Amino acid sequence: MSIGSRLRSAVCDAEVVVVRSSGEEVDLRCGGRPMIAIDATAEPGAAPDPGFADGVLLGKRYVGAGGRFELLCTKAGAGSLAEAEEPLGIKDAKPLPSSD
Repeated sequence: MSIGSRLRSAVCDAEVVVVRSSGEEVDLRCGGRPMIAIDATAEPGAAPDPGFADGVLLGKRYVGAGGRFELLCTKAGAGSLAEAEEPLGIKDAKPLPSSD
């Protein structure tokens, strides 16, 4: 997984861009199935696994355990992102400094 890579879900409309990566191989999944290249063809009629159907939100950044990688959602979908069986968390926004 390299920075700038575009991936899509094999089971829903979700699409992501890799914005930070340690360069390690990652078992990235959406809806319980491995993500595919943006130009690959998905299986017709495939649906997200019910345990991984919380959805992804447009414009949100998702991070892997330990911050090894970060993804930006460019198209929302019904499946949820995970690294193998571990769900990814949404990155919190940095608080702005106070202006007294």
